[in-house]
Amino acid sequence: MDKAELGAFLRSRRQRLRPEDVGLPAGPRRRTPGLRREEVAVLAHISTEYYVRLEQGRAPRPSGEVLAGIAGALRLTDAESDHLHLLAGTAPSRTGLHRRDVRPSILALLERLPQTAAFVTSAVFEVLAWNDLAAALMEDFAALAPQDRNLARRAFLGPAGVDATLYRTSGTAEFRLNVVTKLRSTLARYPTDPAVTGLVAELLDASPDFARLWERHDVQAAPTLTKTFRHPVVGEITVNCDSLTLTDRDQHLVLYSAPPGSPAAEALALLNVLGTEGVHASKHP
Repeated sequence: MDKAELGAFLRSRRQRLRPEDVGLPAGPRRRTPGLRREEVAVLAHISTEYYVRLEQGRAPRPSGEVLAGIAGALRLTDAESDHLHLLAGTAPSRTGLHRRDVRPSILALLERLPQTAAFVTSAVFEVLAWNDLAAALMEDFAALAPQDRNLARRAFLGPAGVDATLYRTSGTAEFRLNVVTKLRSTLARYPTDPAVTGLVAELLDASPDFARLWERHDVQAAPTLTKTFRHPVVGEITVNCDSLTLTDRDQHLVLYSAPPGSPAAEALALLNVLGTEGVHASKHP
């Protein structure tokens, strides 16, 4: 355990955070940057005295649970959390919550992709952000409650608890296998996150297909390179499917695009013109 380096690392990360970053009121003007030590201690559920001693390099080796609490309080990335455990001489323990807040730069990027249906999913397949074309191609996510935006739940249970093809697309079986393998690894990273454990328990209880795939203990599914939508307004659209990992928040940016000049590109362009409201009106004249 490198006490000096551990203390310096904690101090540097604490000073980078603002109260509003962790849901605390900004309050009066502060003499020093970042959070106060007592604020970190409260967020990490440890005593202020112990946290102060950690930063000063005077505390005994912290437990994995204490380090996980501090990592969550300081909003550390997985890589930073691993480094924290390395400095403390303990094995990493994923006991935090998965991130649901999308980076502002990614939100801005979604709007700069008018010819591409783009959306961001969490570690448990909840659609967190999307652009207008994604809503027109798939569904008006803004009209749904957050729990109804979960693609894992939709893939296995359907919108009303009934098994159904997800958004009238091809490759549903492959997507379901991908969901199971990704949720298994997500559960390993966040074993105490109620949103993760609750979703897995719900799917195991309500979907025989999910339970069957879960028992296979697969750890990797083949990537989906294309996907065909049978859209009720513009007909069949085959798009390229790319998924980019946003490692700092354990999220994915999913992109559906088509080669320029192709029928699929023309269909996407039409959907872009119609927009979500136009698509909805066309389906329900």
